[in-house]
Amino acid sequence: MKNIWGNFIYSVGSGAMILSMTRVISDEETIKKFLEEQGYQCAVTELGGNLSYTEFKEKITRSVIGACLNCGIIAKISNEVHALLHATEEAKKGIEVNVSASANVSLKVAFVRKDHWIAVAMFGESAVHHVSNHQRAGLGVMHI
Repeated sequence: MKNIWGNFIYSVGSGAMILSMTRVISDEETIKKFLEEQGYQCAVTELGGNLSYTEFKEKITRSVIGACLNCGIIAKISNEVHALLHATEEAKKGIEVNVSASANVSLKVAFVRKDHWIAVAMFGESAVHHVSNHQRAGLGVMHI
């Protein structure tokens, strides 16, 4: 069977977004394998909480840094952490736009790096009540 991912994944940003949108582990593993074969580094984490709480917004930042350090996506040096934080803040803007202050979110966060570029993609759902569920996406790309 022909691998179609080369038609869609051509940058750290597109790779991260597609990886964040996977729903089953087999799809996630397929995308990770394809990315790694193309020379990308990648990792995924998931998190959820209430957007109205400052602690959740801080939780996102801590989770992103922890996942990237643990998976070797970045090193614990200032320029790499700094680039990751900026990409994360940009991705969070897509998640937070036009969302109710009391909405709960459930997110899959993907990180893709190649050379001196890093992307953070977030995809998931937000809702004040389960019948008002909305899908949300955010992407941030930064040069290291």
